[in-house]
Amino acid sequence: MYTTLISIEQLRALQGAGTPHMLFDCSFELMKPEAGAQKYAEAHIPGAVHANLDTDLSAPHGRPGHDGKVIVSHEAGEPASGGRHPLPSREKFAAWLSSVGFRNDMQAVVYDRNGANYCGRLWWMLKWMGHEAVAVLDGGLQAWQASGGEVTAREEPAHFQANFVPGEPLARLVDTATVAAGLGQPSQTIVDARAGARYRGEVEPLDPIAGHIPGALNRPFAHNLGPDGHFKPAAQLRAEFEALLGGRNPSTVVHQCGSGVSAVPNLLAMQIAGFGTTALYAGSWSEWSNTPGLPTRQGAEP
Repeated sequence: MYTTLISIEQLRALQGAGTPHMLFDCSFELMKPEAGAQKYAEAHIPGAVHANLDTDLSAPHGRPGHDGKVIVSHEAGEPASGGRHPLPSREKFAAWLSSVGFRNDMQAVVYDRNGANYCGRLWWMLKWMGHEAVAVLDGGLQAWQASGGEVTAREEPAHFQANFVPGEPLARLVDTATVAAGLGQPSQTIVDARAGARYRGEVEPLDPIAGHIPGALNRPFAHNLGPDGHFKPAAQLRAEFEALLGGRNPSTVVHQCGSGVSAVPNLLAMQIAGFGTTALYAGSWSEWSNTPGLPTRQGAEP
């Protein structure tokens, strides 16, 4: 069973052994939402199912109202979080997994061509559903192709309907009220995965307020990868997170970003480094900055 990363060689061995598994291509582009499906159609690992961040891995999108507050559509069921990419309910997500033929006895392998940004979302969501056997393909589609791995533009045949049954969550999800209650407390350490300029409030392309949650530490998610696009070694990740935390208890970490997606590579990196399971604030800055009365801060933390 693979539970964090899976290498190209390990994936080939998995395929050769005939172990029940399913590949998911999570390629996406935030500013061009249709691009992920287009790129999947042009080239994907044979047999992979496309998982679309907007339509498969999120509840119907929130939209800004006249007062700037995000309005979330509840037509497809109550979302499990707020923000720009609200989590669907566990029941709705289980129905999608079943519709693409994913079963509880399968190993899931997730990948993208975006530095593990979007496939991390599916990795986390499967953990949230109680499914331990899910791993990110280290290096993504680029590493697969560089190793001579086959890609195809064919339309994949539909899978038989399965019956995926959610289990006890293996991931920790926290909401806005919990984060707000923990501000300034030693029981909570917020790690913000956005780029430094957004974290400091120098730019804000998407949300009505620039800046960050008071007290949050900044670690842009791309810092978890080496120049080759693979995750850094576990020992290096551990040293970097220890330096970032500065003696804070790793078990107190709550990860966030703009909308709960790019925070996951930090969460995954901490798990690779041996820190165990840390929490995700899925609503992230898009929910925090749209909730009246919550404090915000600009600049670097002291």
